[in-house]
Amino acid sequence: MKFSRGLSALILTLFFNASLSAQYLYKDELIFNPAFNAEVEKLGLELYEKTGISLRLVMLKELPNKMNIVEYEKELMKDFNSSTILLTFSEMDSKVDILANPPSLYEYFDKKQILSPVASPVQAFTMALFYSDGFDSFKEIASSHGGTIIPLLAQKAKAGEVLGKYSGSMFNGYADIAEQIASSKGVVLENAVGNANQNSIFAVKVLFYGFIVYGIFLYIKRKLYVKRQKNESK
Repeated sequence: MKFSRGLSALILTLFFNASLSAQYLYKDELIFNPAFNAEVEKLGLELYEKTGISLRLVMLKELPNKMNIVEYEKELMKDFNSSTILLTFSEMDSKVDILANPPSLYEYFDKKQILSPVASPVQAFTMALFYSDGFDSFKEIASSHGGTIIPLLAQKAKAGEVLGKYSGSMFNGYADIAEQIASSKGVVLENAVGNANQNSIFAVKVLFYGFIVYGIFLYIKRKLYVKRQKNESK
């Protein structure tokens, strides 16, 4: 009997601790890294204590039952009674989304900016030049930048670095949402990432600009070559 009670107490303790540790990293089917879990929990707890908003991160291998990501988030949102924001990533579906309940929470952060596939205004302007089919689409593309998740997810990674890319990208976005909420609420987060959060984005910008400069170099080189060939043929 003593053994059974002791075992039951141990199981309850483990279950209770697991519930606590999964409060803000609400689902994790990908990373399984205690350090990553601890960072999310620390920032999520501080944000909740200072603003009353629960920011929960969901990391999925694949969306269940062929659901789209918004349907899944709406189902998951039924588990929560308090003000909650879900940041959800599904690896196999290549989907990222943010859902807030109540919808009034959207006023505290810029969802479009966070989920933008473009990191910088220069990059957005360049893409608008190439891909817009009119002034309205040019303006829309050029104004969409500042993404803190998708530009990092889009980077190629070696086989052993994929999980690191996922955790870095999603924590980048998680921290961005938390810091925007804190700024809107007029509070300071001691566990905010701040400038360190921008280092990875800066690396993406450098890589992108490098490709642009290299492309311009090749274009000029080609033009000069064609011109030289014409002159020689005269």
